Amino acid sequence: MKNYTLLIIIFLSMSALRITAQVTFVVQSLPTYTPSQDKLYIAGDFTGWQPGVAQYIMQKNVDGKWSITLAAQAAGTVINFKFTRGTWATVEKGPSGEEIGNRTFTFGSSNSVNVTISNWADAGGGSNSTAATNVKIMSTDFAMPQLNRTRKIWIYFPPDYETSGLNYPVLYMHDGQNLFDATTAFAGEWEVDETLNNLAAQGKRVPIVVGIDNGPERIAEYTPWTNPDYGGGDGDKYMQFIVETLKPYIDQHYRTLADRDNTGMMGSSLGGLISQYGSIKYQETFSKAGLFSPSYWFSDAIWPFTHDTGKQKEMRFYQLCGTNEGGNTVADMQRMNDTLVKIGFGQEKIFNKVVAGGQHNEKLWREAFGEAYLWLFDSYITSTNKPVVSTGIRCFPNPVSELLTFRTEMKGDFDTIYITDVKGAQVKTIRHPKDNKIDVHDLLPGTYVIKCTAGSKVLEGKFIKK
Repeated sequence: MKNYTLLIIIFLSMSALRITAQVTFVVQSLPTYTPSQDKLYIAGDFTGWQPGVAQYIMQKNVDGKWSITLAAQAAGTVINFKFTRGTWATVEKGPSGEEIGNRTFTFGSSNSVNVTISNWADAGGGSNSTAATNVKIMSTDFAMPQLNRTRKIWIYFPPDYETSGLNYPVLYMHDGQNLFDATTAFAGEWEVDETLNNLAAQGKRVPIVVGIDNGPERIAEYTPWTNPDYGGGDGDKYMQFIVETLKPYIDQHYRTLADRDNTGMMGSSLGGLISQYGSIKYQETFSKAGLFSPSYWFSDAIWPFTHDTGKQKEMRFYQLCGTNEGGNTVADMQRMNDTLVKIGFGQEKIFNKVVAGGQHNEKLWREAFGEAYLWLFDSYITSTNKPVVSTGIRCFPNPVSELLTFRTEMKGDFDTIYITDVKGAQVKTIRHPKDNKIDVHDLLPGTYVIKCTAGSKVLEGKFIKK
C-alpha cells in the first residue's frame, strides 16, 4: 500500500512538472555599440507591451550574459516578446536596422533560450531612416511640465510649407516613433508622411502633423483612469500637456490654423482611448478625432465620462477596428458609436469601419490613415477659400533694432500678426493686435517676413533686424 501511495505521489509530481514550466532567456550577443550603462528588458504581451517594466529587467549571469527567467506558465502557453533598453525608441532591430517581427516562445518546449540581438532602433546616424525630407525632429527633449519629464516631438510639414505663405490645420498624433520612420517604429510605421505627400501630389490639401513619442510611461499617459491589472491614470495630465503646453508652442512657432475647426487628434489602441477622452473633454480645442482600435476595455469609466460630458460642440469621429483584434473590440466600438449618438452627435458625423480579418497592428492603421484624414478634414480639403497674399505692409525703421512700426492701407483690425524667418519658421505671433507696433529686440539679426491676417486676406512685408 505504501509503495502504491508513493507511486501516486511521484506520478502527480511528474504531471505537475509537465503542466507548468519556466524559461530562461540568455542574450549571447549584443551590438558592439550598446551603451555599457544601459539596462536590458524583455517586453511583450505579458507586460502589456510596456517596454521598460522594472519586473522584467534583465540581469548579468555568472558568465556576464544578460538573462532573465520568466515565471512558470502552463505548458503550451505562447508568448510574444521583444528586447529593449527601456523604451520603444531602443527596441531591437534586424542586422540592417530593419523591423523584425515579434519573437515567440511556447512554454514547455525548452527551459533555456539563447538570444542574439543584432541592432537597436537608435543605432545612430539615421542612415536607414525612411522618414521623408519634410519630416523634422522638432525636439528630442521637449518639456512636459505637467508630468515632470521630456519627450521627443516630430513634425511633418506639407510639401509647400516653405513657399506657400499659407497657414495649415494641425493633426496631433500619439506614438510618434511609429508614424514616419521604420527605423524607430515598434512594429512597422504608419507611413503618415508618404501618404500625405502622395495626397498632396494629387492636389489634395494636407496638414501639419505633430507626432508625440511614447515613453516608458505610455500606459499611464494614455489612460485617464486606472486598471487593476495595468495601472495607469496620468491621461488627464498628458492631455493638459498637449492643450496647455504643446499646442500653444506649435501655434506660436509655425504657421497654423489654430482654431478648433482646424485641429484634430488621432491614435491607436491606448492612443485611440486617449484621443477619444481628450477630444471629448477639450471640445473647445479639437473638432475631430481618429480612433483606431480604441482600447475602450481599459476602464468602464469611459462610458459615464462620455455620457456626462455630453456634446458641447460639433465633432467628427472616425472609428476603426478589425474583426481579429480579440475581446469585445467590435462591440465596444459600436457601443461608443451609440453613446455618441445618444448624447447628441449626429450619426453622419461618425464614421465606423470594421475590417474583416483586420488585426491590432500598424498594418491595419497604416492602410486606413489616408481615408481617415480625408474624411476628418473634408471641410479643409475641399475648401477653396485660400488666403489672398498681397504685399501691402510698409515697415519702419528698416533695418530696425527694437521697436518695429508698420503701416497698411487696409481698414479695420487684424486677426493675427505673424513674424517668420526666411525659412518659414514662426518666431512671433500676436493675436488680435491692439496697435501697429511690435517689439523685436529679442530677434536675431537677419531678414524677416511680417504677415497680417484679416479673415481670408493676408498682407505681407519684409524687414531687417540689425
